Amino acid sequence: MRRALMLSIYQVTRDGAMSLSVVCSRALIGVTAPLVYIETHISNGLPALSIVGLPEAAVRESKDRVRSALINSGFDFPARRITINMAPADLPKCGGRFDLAIALSILAASKQLTEAAKRRLAGCEIFGELSLSGQIKPVSGLLPAALASHQAGHPLLTAAAKIDLLANLDGIEAFGFSTLREVTAYLNDSASTQPAVPSRDRLPPSDHVADTDDMADVRGQFQARRALEIAAAGHHHLLMSGPPGSGKTMLARRILSLLPNLSRQQAFETASIYSVSHSDIGQPEDTLTIGEQILTRRKPPFRSPHHSASVSAIVGGGRSPQPGEISLANHGVLFLDELPEFSGRTLEALRQPLEQHTINVTRSQRQVAFPARFLLIGAMNPCPCGYDGHMDKACVCSALQIRKYRDRISGPIHDRFDLQMTLSPVKFEELSGARGESSAVIAERVGGAQQRQYGRQGSLNGLMSPAETQRTISLGGPQQSLLERAAQKLHLSARAWYKILRVAQTISDLAESRHIQTPHLMEAIAYAGRGESASRS
Repeated sequence: MRRALMLSIYQVTRDGAMSLSVVCSRALIGVTAPLVYIETHISNGLPALSIVGLPEAAVRESKDRVRSALINSGFDFPARRITINMAPADLPKCGGRFDLAIALSILAASKQLTEAAKRRLAGCEIFGELSLSGQIKPVSGLLPAALASHQAGHPLLTAAAKIDLLANLDGIEAFGFSTLREVTAYLNDSASTQPAVPSRDRLPPSDHVADTDDMADVRGQFQARRALEIAAAGHHHLLMSGPPGSGKTMLARRILSLLPNLSRQQAFETASIYSVSHSDIGQPEDTLTIGEQILTRRKPPFRSPHHSASVSAIVGGGRSPQPGEISLANHGVLFLDELPEFSGRTLEALRQPLEQHTINVTRSQRQVAFPARFLLIGAMNPCPCGYDGHMDKACVCSALQIRKYRDRISGPIHDRFDLQMTLSPVKFEELSGARGESSAVIAERVGGAQQRQYGRQGSLNGLMSPAETQRTISLGGPQQSLLERAAQKLHLSARAWYKILRVAQTISDLAESRHIQTPHLMEAIAYAGRGESASRS
């Protein structure tokens, strides 16, 4: 249908019946890039340029940028009535990403492009912002737009500055240009101009310092190290509670050294989220942003927002919906330090994304879905002063204060943590002891356990639904009886029952066991039991 429409409009324009042209571009809705037709009609009348089709302020201002860019690039700006329609008309258009498409559409409608250039332009998609001098600047949302054009089988013409990032898309046909003049030269004669094409060899340095956080630096805390390994191996959410200085933050930051690199698809999906967010605004064009570093290095993201963050900052939102921290942590880790200090509304907003691995941000005019498949790590003190249960320091909090502090984390949120660990202060003799296992050794076990999970059910244990858990995990007679007794004694919910099964399966995978043994199940129950008792105290 699109090809027939473009050919018919090109035929009308070629015959001279009317000065009309159509150029294709891409809008941005969440992490999707729907197709937009830039229709330009030039007619007699007082000189004016109007843009219709639900344009926002930045799009309406493009007429001034485009006019200056055309003149400074040596083209004529028609002193006639110009009407630009951006179809579909009910789709919001925002940003400067349509500048280049609008400029080329005006050139085509005013017959400043050759017939061959118009034919070539009809089969391409255009994406880029123009400066007043005619320079083409990269804009947010390049990755979703490139993916959409690649899936549609259309070449993409865009800025040369970030074209090399698209080398991560196999088979993509994309061409980068520095100026408007270069684009028109390429359209008029593709053999005379050599546009930039995606290449990984030309990617700028990421300015990344080698990872120095290693599990070998952690002294003592053997049970916490074990819990961190299980969390990384099976994608199990972990809550750590302990007095100040017991190593909660240090442990949480080292979980990234245990996780394997992202697959190409996971890296592209996560980088696409950063591409549409405002988190990388202000970065120099010759350096890689956070999302681009994820795309090139394939390291999982680690997000650690402050506890004063708003609900929309955590889950996403705004007038023009933007991804929140849970989406920026997609395929990575979201660390919430001082968990009870987060507002109750913020914590409760995590309940649905933790279950469905996506977040739907609904506004009056639109609904946007963002991926949110993250591993949640929480850390908290046992009481406001932090020393409840400490062996050497006395707690100064009253029982009511302790209860109010712990009640800031509701039962449903507690129930969504698969592993709940209480840390004790590290003894002085442990601080001078031998170094423990390095992250490389633990990461090798984690990688092997994850390979067994992908081979068995195609996903990690912590991401299985209750139905998938029932189909995949089975217990022997003694293990089944043990779990039933634990459920009655600890008053486990149905969610807790399934999460114990999933954690026990991960422990079994780490042990390279074909079946869940009694020690594996007892360890999984111990992690859940701590959380159940803590939530009732």
